[in-house]
Amino acid sequence: MLQVRKSQERGYADHGWLRSFHSFSFANYYDPAHMGFGNLRVINEDRVAAGAGFGTHGHKDMEIISYVLSGELAHKDSMGNVESIPPGDVQRMSAGRGVMHSEFNHKADQTTHFLQIWILPNVRGIEPGYEQKQFSDAEKRGKLRLVASPDGSEGSVKVNADASLYAGLFDGDEKASLALDPKRKSYVHLVRGELEVNGQKLVGGDAAMLEGESQVTLGAGKDAEVLVFDLAA
Repeated sequence: MLQVRKSQERGYADHGWLRSFHSFSFANYYDPAHMGFGNLRVINEDRVAAGAGFGTHGHKDMEIISYVLSGELAHKDSMGNVESIPPGDVQRMSAGRGVMHSEFNHKADQTTHFLQIWILPNVRGIEPGYEQKQFSDAEKRGKLRLVASPDGSEGSVKVNADASLYAGLFDGDEKASLALDPKRKSYVHLVRGELEVNGQKLVGGDAAMLEGESQVTLGAGKDAEVLVFDLAA
């Protein structure tokens, strides 16, 4: 079964300095039909205005992935990490038993556009952790590149969750398929462009939720960037 959720069906918040689309219930957006999917809890598409950002705040027992699309995101946390996250980098922060951090756009003339992703962990109360890796466009061109996994395989960042994340870029005749376990769930989030997912057309911001499927096939892309999640049911 494949169910499409259109971009415009997501929640939306405009705080002036922050414009955010919520794929699942978050903050003041509440939709009991969209509280998450499998162990995927949050996908927020955030645009942070120049010179603005999220002040220091805390998280606990959550795997948090930042995927920057344009601009740069400055990160600082209570573990001592002070980093800049450019497009192409995947950052993973394991909140564990508790961590404080801030995220900021220091550019004076550029919006930071990124995805904030939360995945429920399979262990609680662990030591907080941080990891950040670069994945080039060439690694994702016409294929699904593993960028996050439970064991850090293929050079991916390691998440403390029963979930894997793939990223791909597709245009023209480029195609790719990923075998799925029908007992698990898969979530496809189209970041930008146009793409067919198992024959269903998506446009930027749309998502496809797959259950009971043995394969996801991507093709007919038009400047498409996509994330594919393999999730616990």
